[in-house]
Amino acid sequence: MKKNVLVAMSGGVASSVVSFLLKEEGYEVVGITMCLGVKEGRGKPACCGRRAIEDAKRVCRKLKIPHYIMDFSKELEEKIMNKFVSEYLEGRTPNPCIDCNRYIKFGALLKRAISMGFDFLATGHYARIENEKPGAESGIRYVLKKGIDTQKDQSYVLYAMNQEQLGYTLMPLGNFTKGQVRQVARDAGLPVADKPESQEICFIPENNYGEFLKEYVSGGAGPGPIVNKRGEILGEHRGIIFYTVGQRKRIGIAAREPLYVIAIDRENNTIVVSRKEDVYGDELIADNVNFIHIEKLKEPIRVEAKIRYLHQPQAAVVVPDGNGKIKVKFDRPQWAITPGQAVVFYGKSFGRRPVSCQRAGGESDADAVLGGGTIISGNSE
Repeated sequence: MKKNVLVAMSGGVASSVVSFLLKEEGYEVVGITMCLGVKEGRGKPACCGRRAIEDAKRVCRKLKIPHYIMDFSKELEEKIMNKFVSEYLEGRTPNPCIDCNRYIKFGALLKRAISMGFDFLATGHYARIENEKPGAESGIRYVLKKGIDTQKDQSYVLYAMNQEQLGYTLMPLGNFTKGQVRQVARDAGLPVADKPESQEICFIPENNYGEFLKEYVSGGAGPGPIVNKRGEILGEHRGIIFYTVGQRKRIGIAAREPLYVIAIDRENNTIVVSRKEDVYGDELIADNVNFIHIEKLKEPIRVEAKIRYLHQPQAAVVVPDGNGKIKVKFDRPQWAITPGQAVVFYGKSFGRRPVSCQRAGGESDADAVLGGGTIISGNSE
């Protein structure tokens, strides 16, 4: 009996190729486009506009599979947009793509797929899901790994997944490069084969964070002092929502040497700036921690850790504090450890104790996602 799979289709090339590949493998495929409509006056989402829906429908007609639209606008508003705004008001820099995967794709959508009787949910993420080799402590376990295309790997934004979610999920593109995916689309005659990728957050028009936050907040934190490490006032900032750790441009003050944001003090509505070397730090504290293969960390482990999506994984030690938080100690100082961003841990092996490992030339082969958490402080602040 054929397995049936619900494919999350954005109207782009990645999810369209997923639908094609799974149908070729013999699955019963159904396409679903999530409508994430934003209330009037708060921007228009790029991910579920009329063109995206029509493109998804065209692909489904080409593949001769059903296509449906489901409304997740309430979830986007409550779980993603509201948190995004509140984090900036607290002086933190969030990653809404992580929350979208956590609460919508592998939260609300996956639950709906299971309740509808689908065997799997499939997405166009560039990441791999593999079964653990024999010898697992209890039952079948799953490992989340980096996609083979290092330029497109999306495992960082998936660290919050758990074993049940991984067991219900298919990510066919993890073993493809972006160029190969484009070629598959062309060979299959898919109408979106050469459609450009969207790099924007779906609910922020033209990726303009500041304008979106000004419109959405209407009455948030206003101007305040810009100070140096000694607390001396150097100027006035426009509002903490316009700043992030590591920022150099558009700070709003003139100085003899370049100055960078090293901390945001929400309580005192203050931006702290200093020289470039003061932006580096070698430790951070994270909470809201998720480990994919264990319930909680009981002893320190060596990992490769990323502190933002485009960050290269760096050797570090993760130390539990016994209260649900963890400390990450890097072997070398890292640029702009930013509260609100995620720290994600990678290990060389899934079945054995996770360790970091460097190949000749410095390239890491730590490709299994062990877990991650939300950065709440770093010693560069």
